[in-house]
Amino acid sequence: MKITCSGRKVNLKDSFVEKVEKRLGKLDKFFDEDAEAHVTVVVERHFQKVEITVRDSGFVARAERSADQMEDAFEAAADVLQKNIVKNRKKLSEKLHRPMPMEEYEEVEDDDNYHLIREKHFVVKPATVDEAILQMNMLGHSFYLYLDVDTNEINAVYARNDGSYGVLIPER
Repeated sequence: MKITCSGRKVNLKDSFVEKVEKRLGKLDKFFDEDAEAHVTVVVERHFQKVEITVRDSGFVARAERSADQMEDAFEAAADVLQKNIVKNRKKLSEKLHRPMPMEEYEEVEDDDNYHLIREKHFVVKPATVDEAILQMNMLGHSFYLYLDVDTNEINAVYARNDGSYGVLIPER
């Protein structure tokens, strides 16, 4: 796995980068050789946030955590990422045969009454409901848009407050 580290408002120490490479290197067994992991550290006034994103053949796993120290934030984020991967590894190997990549973020300006912060473009690929829920959980999102393999319609799955899931199916 190729691991890249970057910092916003901070220069990362070599010892931190080595710690990241050692810890994320343990996840190699779950991903192909061409998988990429990107770790971003953001330093704010009262906290430090670490974001970890792993991309492998279109599949995306993501975790982020904040703490007083970047090392603590990284450990917490890595724990969450590893827990999600281990928890879902059987489903990942069986069900995720058609991964769905999340592409790019762009900030846009909007003069209407609504304050649009960002616009997100991504490729929508066919998936089952189970695959879409798995991908949503691996990204840490509360909803996920996908193309249903049975109906060829765009649907959305979402996490409900009671811990269950729902699916939104458009009617024409």
